[in-house]
Amino acid sequence: MASTDKSGQGVARIAALLRAIGSSSAATSTTALAAAAGLARPTAHRLLTALAAEGLVDRDNRTGDWSLGPELYLLGATAAAAYDIRDDAQSVLDRLAGESGESVFLSARRGDETVCVAGQEGSFPVRSHVLYEGIRFPLGVASAGLAILSHLPDRDIDDYLQRSDLGATWGPEHAHDMIRRRIARTRLDGYATNPALLVEASWGMGAAVFDSDGRPAWALSLTGVEARFQPERRTELGRLLLAQAHELTRKLQVRRKSSTRLS
Repeated sequence: MASTDKSGQGVARIAALLRAIGSSSAATSTTALAAAAGLARPTAHRLLTALAAEGLVDRDNRTGDWSLGPELYLLGATAAAAYDIRDDAQSVLDRLAGESGESVFLSARRGDETVCVAGQEGSFPVRSHVLYEGIRFPLGVASAGLAILSHLPDRDIDDYLQRSDLGATWGPEHAHDMIRRRIARTRLDGYATNPALLVEASWGMGAAVFDSDGRPAWALSLTGVEARFQPERRTELGRLLLAQAHELTRKLQVRRKSSTRLS
């Protein structure tokens, strides 16, 4: 049993390092990756060296910084056929950005987190810079994660909140009772609203996108400055978000049926 626990811990550490590298827009130092993954620097260096030997990460010989390696690209290309929905989503992102003028993003659920996988800038010149491709947030943090969390079964929500302490990391507005209030509101509206809880004066709204089994697997979100998210306009943006989230859900279900027939 102890051996199994250690193996699981090792996998979790490697996964944390790979996520830390993938969430950065540039090559990153061992020290920074160790801090991001919650590891001691010697442990991080040992694991990174082993990953480099397998081609899963690369190290810059001049700076010593780390980036994702070629083997991950090959693995990702294989996985993309099953998990990459950006081609299906592009017309939806374009339409949302065009009709709202705001920045639009697509996020995917990955376990207890969401990761932003695509974005499209709107025409309004002042933008919020909270979201960008590759950034991760825990479920319940940011509008995409709140939208997904709100559409999970109550038991799954309870289990998630029991094993997480978002208030300690993200502030009192993310304490469990506050998140539950926002879940209730999201279920009532159909879409989630983030009223500048991450960055002052930067608002976001999100709507869940469902897979063929009816699970909230992705989310569309709009972000912008507070002046653009007044109550009357939020209602309008919410309707737009829900319509496009439904459209993307429908497209994914059609793709799933087509691939099932072909197989």
